[in-house]
Amino acid sequence: MLRGVVKRLCLLVLSAALVAGCGAALASPGPGQITAVGAENEYANVISQIGGRYVSVAAIESNPNTDPHTFEASPSIAQEVAGARLIVQNGLGYDTFMNRIESAAPNSDRRVIDVQRLLGVPDSTPNPHLWYKPGTMTVVAAALERDLAALQPRHAAYFKANAVRFDASLNVWYDALRRFAQRYPRTPVAVTEPVGDYMLDAAGATIMTPFSLQADIMNGVDPAPQDVTRESDLLSGHRVKVLLYNQQVTDSVTQTFLAAAKRSGIPVVGVYETMPVPGYDYQSWMLAELHALERAVTQRISTERLG
Repeated sequence: MLRGVVKRLCLLVLSAALVAGCGAALASPGPGQITAVGAENEYANVISQIGGRYVSVAAIESNPNTDPHTFEASPSIAQEVAGARLIVQNGLGYDTFMNRIESAAPNSDRRVIDVQRLLGVPDSTPNPHLWYKPGTMTVVAAALERDLAALQPRHAAYFKANAVRFDASLNVWYDALRRFAQRYPRTPVAVTEPVGDYMLDAAGATIMTPFSLQADIMNGVDPAPQDVTRESDLLSGHRVKVLLYNQQVTDSVTQTFLAAAKRSGIPVVGVYETMPVPGYDYQSWMLAELHALERAVTQRISTERLG
């Protein structure tokens, strides 16, 4: 999947322990630290939360202004991945460059958490944006606790305490999702891609956009004219309450939808494939997206970009 996209080189900067964002270089590992890599910065952030002071974390994809689907790894990134003792990657064809690097530099001591495999998600799953799915990061945190403890058994209790704290912190988001579903059941929404679809499903919203249109835009394929017409009618006919717009993948088609939403007074919520930084960790990012959705539905306020 994710084929048909015109490749362009996008060198993304490595981030430091809490994945502070673009422009920050990965600090050299301190004494006793585990070198770890998250293919996307949301996974790197969770690594940093579970590993704490005992990990030195790099995020490969961190730039919220670029299209992750077109990413190509540079030699320096390949070297960083090859040297990591712990890796978290999404799978589902989203970050296949990681598999190529790992195969080219095999290491029997390296621990790789492939989130697709961890969740038991089949290869045929059409939506790869697993981090928007409630419950995903709880499972990832448990795997991180296990693998970090295997790498540094003397700090197992520390990793376990961090995982317990992390799991508890997700309850704010889970509770907010339940409240939204109860207060605004079956809210009709339009999207440009399936980036936030898992969250929308959990919030009880009804996604009116044909999935065929979402998949075509995601995969860089010209969408069918009938799907474009249907999406345009959703917006011009005020049949949806909000448009969720992928800020990292824009083209003439998606910009047409954005313009149509604005003409019709449909509020717009920007969603991201990599965590906007600085200012967010995984939990606050997910909660901010949900709050933006609620403001759009209840107050008709657009949040095109998270601050």
